[in-house]
Order: sequence, then C-alpha cells, then structure tokens
Amino acid sequence: MGTLKTEPARSRPDLLAASTAAALDAWPANAPVGVDEVLVAPIDPTLADTAAFCEAYEVGLDISANCVVVAGKREGVTRYAACVILATTRADVNGVVRKMLDVRKASFAPMAEAVELTGMEYGGITPIGLPEDWPVLVDSRVAAAGYVIIGSGVRHSKIALPGTALSALPRAQVIEGLAKAVDTVARET
Repeated sequence: MGTLKTEPARSRPDLLAASTAAALDAWPANAPVGVDEVLVAPIDPTLADTAAFCEAYEVGLDISANCVVVAGKREGVTRYAACVILATTRADVNGVVRKMLDVRKASFAPMAEAVELTGMEYGGITPIGLPEDWPVLVDSRVAAAGYVIIGSGVRHSKIALPGTALSALPRAQVIEGLAKAVDTVARET
C-alpha cells in the first residue's frame, strides 16, 4: 500500500465522511471481511486526485480504485449508480452501466450534484455510505484484488480494504466487464 500509514478506519472518524463512518458502524457481522480490515490513512488533500495520489504515496494504479457516480433518466426520473473501477480502467458508461440502470443514455453525474447527493467531497467519493437506494456496481477486477485503495468521503484520507469487502456493501453487484482497460478504450476511440 505504498507509503500510506494505515489504522483501523472505525478508530478515526475524523478521517471519514459522516455517512462513511455510519456505514462502518453498521458493518454486518457476517460480512466476508471484518470491519477491522477496513483501514484509513491521512493524506494531503491537495493530492487526493488519483494520479497525484498514486505518485506521491507510491501506490500502484492497479490497486487504486475510483468510485464514479453515473446518472441516467427514464420516464423523467433520474437514476443513479456508483461504479467502482480500478484506476487503470474506464467505466463502460454507455454500454454496461446504461443497461444496468435501464436508461437510454447514461453519463457521469455533474460534480455539484454528486457532492450534494452523497454528502461527500469531490475527489473522495466512496462506495461506503452512499444513498441506500443506489446500486453499487463493482468491476470484477476490483472485487478480485487483494487490498485496494478507495476514497473515504473526504479529500484528506483514503481507505484501504480487501476488494471482496466491496461486494458485501448494500446493493452491491460484482459485474464482469463493467470497465475496460484504458489502453483498450484508447484503441477503440
């Protein structure tokens, strides 16, 4: 996990968004990963964006996971989902995600909207503690990873946890092909 100094996340609520801390407090006892395996580390908030974070803290892009908020409309109702993908990939928003949301077109939610609806800081949005009615779509590569680094809901820390823990989140679904490798996406465009 690079040079991150981690400790159990529940012992540091000051490093978590309120909804993230609440979700950890409600962590199911029968989850495949115990809550004590969810770790948190303080970081410089100016380095929260993936590339800068990975470089500064010597964390590989292959274990850094991003949580992106996607939205689409159907019959005048906006539907949201969170997609958890590795930093080496891009979410297949208008393929897999659009079908999962059952909408005609899907796109990344505007920053202000994502921040307001999640109660989290941009650059720190995490799948832990999202609105209860949102599906959490986890790319199978993330679920299969050992420890991955994700946001904590705030920009001044990151969470480290086993990828399998993400599949146990409420409304989580592990999706094969949710994301495409960045170099594959580049070749297709």
